[in-house]
Amino acid sequence: MDARRTPRTLREKYGEELRLRRNAARLTQEELGEQVVCSSTLISHFEAGRRLPKPDDARRIDRALGTDGFFARWLEDLENKYDPRFAAAAELEQQAVLIQQFALALVPGLLQTPDYARAVFAAYRPDTTHQELDRQVVIRTERARILDGPAPPVVWTLLDEAVLRRAVGGPQVMAEQLRKIADLADARRIRLHVLPHRVGAHPLMESLLTLMSFEDSAPVAYVDAFQTGRLMDDPALVRACQTAYALALSDALSQQESLALVRSAAEDHTHDQQ
Repeated sequence: MDARRTPRTLREKYGEELRLRRNAARLTQEELGEQVVCSSTLISHFEAGRRLPKPDDARRIDRALGTDGFFARWLEDLENKYDPRFAAAAELEQQAVLIQQFALALVPGLLQTPDYARAVFAAYRPDTTHQELDRQVVIRTERARILDGPAPPVVWTLLDEAVLRRAVGGPQVMAEQLRKIADLADARRIRLHVLPHRVGAHPLMESLLTLMSFEDSAPVAYVDAFQTGRLMDDPALVRACQTAYALALSDALSQQESLALVRSAAEDHTHDQQ
């Protein structure tokens, strides 16, 4: 069993700091709740990282604890940009030293071009305004900044061949998306493998999977499906996900074969456009 601690999200760190400051002020959760005008149960949720206080609550916490706006300012930095089902995984993604991702039908969000991301969001949310689409595209593409940092994570990308063939956004958008992936692999920014159709059934057929490993914390797994997402830190479940990934990877094409297939698929989309 992995004895390392479970990695903490930023909201969990916020809650831990709140608990430490409350104890230092010699207040119980009930007493702090009275001053914040909320229940002790809600204070418990804040401290466990399950919920974040509203801005007015954070300001009252600062007054009660004499923290000079500390919790209100930190709350502004914790504004959740992501879908709630993915928010915790997005925070941990920024801390990972190794990311192993598998995609069954779509290019992983970390690698999407703006045009590809826009096509995905437009398909998922047909009633969304252009302004909201623009905001979502910016949020998604900003995630890729971790690949440009001073100590970027090692990123393994395993794609089902179906990802290469579906013309999301049309042939031009798809060709540009696949060339970006190939360029990242050529530049050794990602490790790229493709599971070709001829493999048939494989252990990861049911959903998207992302494995994340950390410098000083136990690994986690994130699985995503229609309208659902689950972050797992139970060691047995994470090991099962790691095993499934390893088994699927053993059936994949080599890096060079995968790169050639991705570039060939990009050319196929270009010809379809013409």
